[in-house]
Amino acid sequence: MIVEKLTKKYDGKTVVDEVSFEIPKGKVISMIGPNGAGKSTVMGILSRLIARDSGLVKFDGTDISKWKSKELSKRLAILTQSNNIQMKLTVRELVAFGRFPYSGGHLTPEDKEIINKAIGYMELEEFQDRFIDELSGGQRQRAYIAMVIAQDTEYVLLDEPTNNLDIYHATNMMKIVRRLCDELGKTVILVLHEINYAAFYSDYICAFTDGKIAKFGTVKEVMTKETLSDIYNVEFEIMEIEGKPLSIYY
Repeated sequence: MIVEKLTKKYDGKTVVDEVSFEIPKGKVISMIGPNGAGKSTVMGILSRLIARDSGLVKFDGTDISKWKSKELSKRLAILTQSNNIQMKLTVRELVAFGRFPYSGGHLTPEDKEIINKAIGYMELEEFQDRFIDELSGGQRQRAYIAMVIAQDTEYVLLDEPTNNLDIYHATNMMKIVRRLCDELGKTVILVLHEINYAAFYSDYICAFTDGKIAKFGTVKEVMTKETLSDIYNVEFEIMEIEGKPLSIYY
């Protein structure tokens, strides 16, 4: 996926300002930056949930706007912050939605097998017949990820997947993100506010500020005292744990 000079304005204010970068395949890429930096808007444009004003998003060599929705949904899945479904659904019924691009509403034996594998992968067997609104926040997030796994796309976009989760469930969510890449071969693109999660679990970081990319590179290239201090306007110190650069700020 290649992004070229992406621009978006709201009410005359530029929120994404000629952003360009390339997404490496088979890696975890985190977008970080302060509120209003443009990262969630860029994520929305990448998934076609938000229309761009100018610029280009190339997906497998073709402008993403030229893709038919059904075909794109077989290649790219997104989980937004507002993923609460109001319908009374069981976990299995929710996960089955991931197969919609392939079979409409008529599940084949192959679809059912993929659903079973997704539920098993996320260790949701004991919850599969429970309703979504009866689950804890962490269980619910796992169910949504299982739906994404069932969709069986190469690219997975997650907008703040740790939002409203406690430390235990947020850490487990990031471990799942890492497994999606390492075990299932997905390219995972996240929006994160927790920069140390981004540092510990990502391969690359794209740091935004004021609608522009402040720095794009490997974790060690981006997680520096100078870069983070410039982006967030607070003082940072960097330490290493298990070879990963982690930050403290004050």
